[in-house]
Amino acid sequence: MMKQYTHLTGNNTLNELITHPAFRGFGHLLLPWNDRMDLDLPFSRIARLLPYHSHVDVDTVIQALNRMIDAANAGEQIFFDIYSEKEKAKDPEKRQTGLFCFPGIAGSPYAVIAPGGGFAYVGSVHEGFPYAMKIADHGYHVFVLRYRLGNRKASEDMAAAVDFIEEHAAELGIDKQNYSLWGSSAGARVIANISANGVKAYGGKSKVRPQAVVMAYTGHAGYSENDAPTFSIVGANDYIADPEVMRRRAQKMKGQGIPVAFKVVAGLEHGFGLGTGTKAKGWIDEAVRFWEKQME
Repeated sequence: MMKQYTHLTGNNTLNELITHPAFRGFGHLLLPWNDRMDLDLPFSRIARLLPYHSHVDVDTVIQALNRMIDAANAGEQIFFDIYSEKEKAKDPEKRQTGLFCFPGIAGSPYAVIAPGGGFAYVGSVHEGFPYAMKIADHGYHVFVLRYRLGNRKASEDMAAAVDFIEEHAAELGIDKQNYSLWGSSAGARVIANISANGVKAYGGKSKVRPQAVVMAYTGHAGYSENDAPTFSIVGANDYIADPEVMRRRAQKMKGQGIPVAFKVVAGLEHGFGLGTGTKAKGWIDEAVRFWEKQME
């Protein structure tokens, strides 16, 4: 029998989100900050929690959260722990981690998303769940990583996430060979680490490398000949991630024979997410097509 968890609206408060029965036990991990939030804040003002981000569209945030509620109503598991209770007891920070799942078509490849937030917070509500919703519309399984703050720790969490998904691929109905990694801002640094150095460099076990990575508005300049094919996008007016740094990185990678796609969007600043209502609208679909081309 299907559950009947109710949908959220812009009038709901943050407290009503984290205590929603569809998110019981992990609702607090949906929000950007681990603390210092006004839980009486209504969703209509969620942009206040995302100081490094722009073009935060409340309707999109709510639509993505309700998509997870629909999955829970259908009996799908929408959250997975990537660490055991023993590991979390040893390192309590690992209690702030996990994977939110947007299920796709059985047997399809998967994507893992690392949202940004300057390693001060994790902006899943803006550039995690909305990305996942759009990618899942193409039939792929998508996971949004809630990671520990800090570049190294977040990269270790991404490695643990890839290991977890690979180890449970059969029961999840996932093709583990053609996965992609997606990251924005600080999250893009995380996936770049995995792309260049592999999962094992961050404590993981998997030998499977990503088929493609998708990086949005990041100042990460490093690369290696091992990097996966890369799609990157940035706003022309980005005050945090210099578009020229991203352009030069893409050119150097192309010179190494790595397939790349690079896109600068006029008039946009940092952290635009899906770009709803802007010239960036639809870029997720372009990035999915880039990933699909690498699978051909």
